[in-house]
Amino acid sequence: MLIISGRRANPDVLAMEWGLNPVQREVVERMAESQEEFSYPSPGLLQFELKMRDHLVRSARALYASGIAFSTFEQSRANEAYWERTELGGFRLRPGVLPSQGINNIFQEGRKYATECATAMVAILYHAVLQSIRREDFERLFADILLYDWRYDQDLDLQTVRTTTFLPGDILYFANPDHNPDKPQWQGENAVDLGRGLYYGHGAGIRNAESMIAFLNEQRRPGATRSAYLVPQATRPGFAYLFPYDNRRPQVRFEQRAADMGSRITAQIGSLYWEW
Repeated sequence: MLIISGRRANPDVLAMEWGLNPVQREVVERMAESQEEFSYPSPGLLQFELKMRDHLVRSARALYASGIAFSTFEQSRANEAYWERTELGGFRLRPGVLPSQGINNIFQEGRKYATECATAMVAILYHAVLQSIRREDFERLFADILLYDWRYDQDLDLQTVRTTTFLPGDILYFANPDHNPDKPQWQGENAVDLGRGLYYGHGAGIRNAESMIAFLNEQRRPGATRSAYLVPQATRPGFAYLFPYDNRRPQVRFEQRAADMGSRITAQIGSLYWEW
């Protein structure tokens, strides 16, 4: 169920009024069809989330196309002009390098990088946020980026929820309980929901769920009996937390941010997007 400003919304009319692209339309359709309630205090907050979810899908596809290699932490590598490799195999932004420059370089010169799937997911999150908020806010919020496993800046406000309503832009997890102990990197696969039944997992590529599970089953120990499976949970950035920094909104004073996050309700955009 999709609720905006206390009223149930019609996804078909939203798509028409807001000019939603296929990814965004699939998001609102899945929300509207779900038994779960997706409630927004204002149209603007949902529009921001739809924009950012579209960027999450685009960023996942861009990372796949960049040529970045899959590796363990022990064999990771990064462009040394932008990142310092840590002892544990993570990447720390070099002094003097802007966060936006470091993140963009991963997607521009992916062949100079190699890492495992969790770090790749965090890079996708940063890249999507960079496309969605004002550049000066991105540089300030994420000034000390460290890319390593699921380490991330608190300003991403990541939240993992139990759900079976998966939305394009969600980061999902395919677990592999009987993985080969000699290949711990395949104990599971983090994957971005790309919409239309496709997922991107770093190291596995772009696949449907059946193919992703089959890929992981090939990495099981001899005699394994349990299949890999999609875990009923989704990891999402804090869309409401990031909304005040929306690059389509005029800049506001930082101390006004808390009020903007929940109490500010924008005017209704016409009367046609409601379901009656």
